Amino acid sequence: MSRIEYSAEIAELLGRVRRRPTATWPWRPGEPVPPGLPVKQSWGWLFAPDGRVLTLVNPKDGIVSLPGGSLEPEDEGDPGAALAREAGEEARAVIGRPHYLGYLYDRVGSANGGHECARVRMAAALYGVGPTAPDPASGRHYRRLLVAPGLAVELLGWGLPGLRQARVAVAAAVRYLGVPASANEAIEELPPGGCALQPTPAG
Repeated sequence: MSRIEYSAEIAELLGRVRRRPTATWPWRPGEPVPPGLPVKQSWGWLFAPDGRVLTLVNPKDGIVSLPGGSLEPEDEGDPGAALAREAGEEARAVIGRPHYLGYLYDRVGSANGGHECARVRMAAALYGVGPTAPDPASGRHYRRLLVAPGLAVELLGWGLPGLRQARVAVAAAVRYLGVPASANEAIEELPPGGCALQPTPAG
């Protein structure tokens, strides 16, 4: 097994990671959201060209998350638009067209006032990030890490259900985004001033 490479600064940050309790929402890979079931969240597996994904770490509480969040009126019910907006707000990320992966069925409606809802998962290319800034909705100022998808699952604390989700995301990224099936294992923090990871498509 190869050694995972990361800096002392990242080691200090990872030492403060606090995992949320594992959610028990059933994962519905490849299934469209049923008519009448409201979509309340859209989170994304955002892939760099080397197969790593963007994860966000809140240094104040150690919580790790994927970019994404709740749908807002300006998204007009489009989970892809919500993901692009949220990724831009949280991480200043520039992403490609999102590909639908499936949804998590939230039967108790913790994201919908106690009514059942869907939490959509998508995959998209990560072209780069701009200068870091606080999320305008929450004020959180995230640290931005590129990690292999399997390690992302570990940091998120999603367990075996999360690993199943990651496998679907990787398969889609290999097929649609041209990333390698085996990701770079190094952990890298993206610079506060922003950076490009790959050229954005013309037009």
